[in-house]
Amino acid sequence: MRAMNSIAPIHIIGGGMAGSEAAWQAAELGVPVILHEMRPEVGTFAHQTDGLAELVCSNSFRSDDHENNAVGLLHWEMRAMNGLIMATADKYAVPAGGALAVDRDPFSAEITARIAAHPLITIDRGEITGIPPEDWSSVIIATGPLTSPALAEAVRTLTDESALAFFDAIAPIVHFDSINLDKAWFQSRYDKGDTEEERTAYLNCPMDRDIYEAFIDALLAADKTEFKDWEQNTPYFEGCLPIEVMAERGRETLRFGPLKPVGLTNPHQPEKKPYAVVQLRRDNALGTLYNIVGFQTKMKYGAQGQVFKMIPGLEDASFARLGGIHRNTFINSPRLLDESMRLRKMPRLRFAGQITGVEGYVESTAMGLLAGRMAAAERLGRTLPPPPQTTAMGALIRHITGGADAKTFQPMNVNFGLFPPLESARGGRKGRKERYKGYTDRAKADLMAWLTPTPVEA
Repeated sequence: MRAMNSIAPIHIIGGGMAGSEAAWQAAELGVPVILHEMRPEVGTFAHQTDGLAELVCSNSFRSDDHENNAVGLLHWEMRAMNGLIMATADKYAVPAGGALAVDRDPFSAEITARIAAHPLITIDRGEITGIPPEDWSSVIIATGPLTSPALAEAVRTLTDESALAFFDAIAPIVHFDSINLDKAWFQSRYDKGDTEEERTAYLNCPMDRDIYEAFIDALLAADKTEFKDWEQNTPYFEGCLPIEVMAERGRETLRFGPLKPVGLTNPHQPEKKPYAVVQLRRDNALGTLYNIVGFQTKMKYGAQGQVFKMIPGLEDASFARLGGIHRNTFINSPRLLDESMRLRKMPRLRFAGQITGVEGYVESTAMGLLAGRMAAAERLGRTLPPPPQTTAMGALIRHITGGADAKTFQPMNVNFGLFPPLESARGGRKGRKERYKGYTDRAKADLMAWLTPTPVEA
């Protein structure tokens, strides 16, 4: 094995979820890393700290069901690959029913501390404003959806591609002690969870029909953020629509989305089925903060206070953070990247995380994990092929590097629709749950085979 000081460092730009995971993976494989993070020298309109892996939107990593859910399977795969983000998320998990949610501040603080303490990682605080110099022979750009304008313009100029973009919205957070528990109650939908704490992870606020209709009217009439001319034609990500945009699509849309009244029984009025239910999920370990699930919004701050206080139980709500909206950027990865996430036009540059067009904390982290491992393998004189497409990671990387149509490319969460169909002998016309279990069983076996070194590698 070559001497450690003979290995040139990998430069990683961006200290978010993907960049932090990429740095950890490469360093754990024995390759030095310089992690460039522009905060606190240059801030963004979404971040509030200079911590690595800061969660700027929800605190949820979504479903942790690794047998029947593609997101939960992705959790399993990253745990199997010693992912720092997943290990830290597990350590600072807060009750969330069948989901994995984290206490965001200690989560970020621990990741920052562990990366800063790693002997092979150097953190460099400062903005990278252009294409890195040629002597940076291995670079991972993991700047996320909030890439600085200067770097985004440099990438656009290099690739001759107009950056695709969409609006992403932030849900409000409420102080728990301002919620009226004479109207709200604790219950996870369908009582999901293995413990009483998990089965009561959500707070529920019921609406009757009159309140719901008045709430929809107020949403539609509220003052909204006015977009700049250059933002007018930017599409929303369908999985993270502002609540008022959903309401504009039809008065019943919310009742079949985040306000669906199914799987819940109001103990204050057990004989009366709610017409709609607003759910809040714990946002920190102390249980002092709750975010309003699915309530991403582009309403102005004054309007938010008025409209959200119409919700039964939130009449006297005190907000730790109001909702917001920001413009995310991502590249046309199917056109620009090879199967190892390298820029075809300049292979010393890799892209990872949300800037590649994956959507969500978990998906972004997974692409950072793979980018870090692939870049480290190159430094060590090896080639690391992508994981099999039958795995969650393999399905995602295949989607962004050629599986998707470049002409219509949009951000995508992991889902079983990205996986190759099961063989007819295994799949057939089985029920959905049995079919999903077939996907996850196959993925786990194939990932472990991919992780097992060949005799030559060993």
